[in-house]
Amino acid sequence: MEEGRVNGRVCVIGAGASGIATAQVLAARGLDFDCFEVGSQVGGVWRYGNDNGMSSAYRSLHINTSRRQMEFRSFPMPSTLPDYPSHWQIADYFDAFVDHFGLRERIAFRTEVVKVEPLPGDDSRPSYEVTLRGRNEHDEPSEPEVRRYAHVVVANGHHWDPRWPEPSYPGADTFSGRQLHAHYYRTPDVLEGRRVLVLGIGNTACDIAVESSRVAEHTILATRRGAHIMPKFLFGRPTDHLTATPLARGPVLLQQLTMTALLRLTQGRLADYGLPEPDHAVLHAHPTVNDELLGRLRHGDLEVRPNIDRFEGSEAVFADGSRARVDTVVYCTGYKVSFPFLDETVVPVHDNRVDLYRRVVDPGHPGLYFVGLVQVLGALMPLAEAQAGWVADLVSGAAVLPPYDRMRHQIREYDARLRRRYVASKRHTMQVDFHAYLAEIERERRAARVGGGPDRRGRLLGAPARTRTRPLAGL
Repeated sequence: MEEGRVNGRVCVIGAGASGIATAQVLAARGLDFDCFEVGSQVGGVWRYGNDNGMSSAYRSLHINTSRRQMEFRSFPMPSTLPDYPSHWQIADYFDAFVDHFGLRERIAFRTEVVKVEPLPGDDSRPSYEVTLRGRNEHDEPSEPEVRRYAHVVVANGHHWDPRWPEPSYPGADTFSGRQLHAHYYRTPDVLEGRRVLVLGIGNTACDIAVESSRVAEHTILATRRGAHIMPKFLFGRPTDHLTATPLARGPVLLQQLTMTALLRLTQGRLADYGLPEPDHAVLHAHPTVNDELLGRLRHGDLEVRPNIDRFEGSEAVFADGSRARVDTVVYCTGYKVSFPFLDETVVPVHDNRVDLYRRVVDPGHPGLYFVGLVQVLGALMPLAEAQAGWVADLVSGAAVLPPYDRMRHQIREYDARLRRRYVASKRHTMQVDFHAYLAEIERERRAARVGGGPDRRGRLLGAPARTRTRPLAGL
């Protein structure tokens, strides 16, 4: 293709959940776009063994938000699926999604976006130079190709660039055992017969600690703070079905009091399981969802220690001065927000914080949008659909953005709310509540529409509509 030629109005980077949601909304609105995926299949993090090298899915992984909450509103999951499907079932669902909407042929697979560079010009007519590099069936890279786009949607995910402890623990470089990040964990055979230390108290840490407790000689779960452990089921129903009740739309304090009472009633005190009591209220940190951890603790199949202080030879020394001999350490320390195709001067990232208006728009670069760059108390996929609907409004000219100063003011207010509510942590730099954020995007779309407003049925134009679907073959 001729270098510099404008090819399509929108460039979508990534074909994971957020990328295909964006592609579907743009296609439904008749907007011209190209979607690029460095791997050979859709699915992102949910594609086990994804050949893009970015999936952190382990073999036993299941979703921790229920099927009903996680599904795309434009393409509900089949009712034949379990409440909490596996990563294989989610990947098959994504395949069905792109085939149902005819998107597969519109995705350029095995194509890496190497660089995105904003070009100087009028803010009313932004332009971006996008450098691409494909790979053939022998995994050989092609010559770079440059295209220009008026709009770029970044949907590359934020659970693929592992964050190791910063700084590393003293003695880690001379520790005699094996150290790996949870990103590279796949099956428990690497833990069999070992003395395992799992660091963290999030969903992945608890999943791996439970798996380790079944096959390892000994398992320790080390954490620097307590966490509220949410069961997947309450009273026989998926716990997150509570988010569909009026309670979830009530004041945060009421939600906290109700959830605290339910957890105390069903679990008792976490200290009775050997876990540290959380130093924060429910919903003041991203929840840890696990049905098995507490039982494994009460059965004595794993133990809890405080944070690591240092390593000495084959021993881990903990913050309380206790020691334990370990030969395998699994760091469940989260991920870095990374955009390798964007220069840090274009979109600075500081401790996983990215300054975006409504978590989507970069005020300093018109035409540059981010979809799926949120950490949700709830499910991501319906929010990505809503974000994509707003992006489509902006791309089509059906909506406009407020002035720069007003966008910057909203970003400052968002950061202040985060500091007031959530535990100070890199994982809480982009936290949103599902219903509150969905309503926020809906209000923004209504307020910003140019000459339109909702259609005759009260729906915003381009908002995803529910459709009937057939059960997926083999599920």
